[in-house]
Amino acid sequence: MEQAVGGESKRGQVTGTHLTKDTSKAKKCTVIGGSGFLGQHMVEQLLARGYAVNVFDIRQGFDNPQVQFFIGDLCSQQDLYPALKGVSTVFHCASPPPSSNNKELFYRVNFIGTKNVIETCKKAGVQKLILTSSASVVFEGVDIKNGTEDLPYAMKPIDYYTETKILQEREVLNANNPEKNFLTTAIRPHGIFGPRDPQLVPILIDAARKGKMKFMIGNGENLVDFTFVENVVHGHILAAEHLSQDAALGGKAFHITNDEPIPFWTFLSRMLTGLNYEAPKYHIPYWVAYYLAFLLSLLVMVVSPLIQIQPTFTPMRVALAGTFHYYSCEKAKKLIGYQPLVTMDDAVERTVQSFHHLRKGK
Repeated sequence: MEQAVGGESKRGQVTGTHLTKDTSKAKKCTVIGGSGFLGQHMVEQLLARGYAVNVFDIRQGFDNPQVQFFIGDLCSQQDLYPALKGVSTVFHCASPPPSSNNKELFYRVNFIGTKNVIETCKKAGVQKLILTSSASVVFEGVDIKNGTEDLPYAMKPIDYYTETKILQEREVLNANNPEKNFLTTAIRPHGIFGPRDPQLVPILIDAARKGKMKFMIGNGENLVDFTFVENVVHGHILAAEHLSQDAALGGKAFHITNDEPIPFWTFLSRMLTGLNYEAPKYHIPYWVAYYLAFLLSLLVMVVSPLIQIQPTFTPMRVALAGTFHYYSCEKAKKLIGYQPLVTMDDAVERTVQSFHHLRKGK
């Protein structure tokens, strides 16, 4: 997902065609972060369903004459307002990648930028704001099995990125105000993957090429949710459309997954073997890995006054790889009619085929 803030953007630049006058306002929307991985898939599905689409981002990530692009800074109301004026629905999926490890950027985009999105939506007369949140806002590094949206926000989030996603979600849900015709909701996917993914598969293959995928943490049986990108988009659009019919859905969060929890290491192994790389063979007991990571983090703290190190082997990374964390979609099924469009088997196959350029030669 694109961060839609800062950088070398040409602020205020507008490209593409305008929203057509014969399209009702109810079918006009803006995708903030529409040049990113999730955003591009969202734009494609919205166009296929007859929506007129604006994209706001820090850069134009693709060419499509059906889309009007607005280039600017998410934290600038002056930049953002033209992209939101005249639309009924805003999908906010802009965020820096969790792997960036840039605390200042996380806070500025996810929290400050989102506050600006809310205020600009109100000023522009937007009726619905759909946020891409994360199921990890309730995860603290211990097992979650079939977790519901009633779980409290994590008191000790797994990382600073997730901490800012909690702040972000709270702002959006608290902004819900049916009396002023402004409805909000948050979609909580987990483990998004699919074609054009710039994170999961490329990082996984890079690790395999460096010989770092020989070991698995734990017994390999811990179930985790991974969610195909088209299913995530489907959940967003359903939420927006059902908000139009039932204002009582406003101010709520919804878990959106493939509804097929899969062992964490089985999922990674299917990706690896599908691209001709070996799956992890050897097991490291979970608690051994956890305490090794804990000791490493202590060492980093000790030497931090002398040298800056960003360790990737951390206790929370171990927890992500070695614990159960999967979530119930029953609330989304019941209230917005969600059912995954693409099964896990088809999703994995389509994803592997899309990364043929990363395939290892035999």
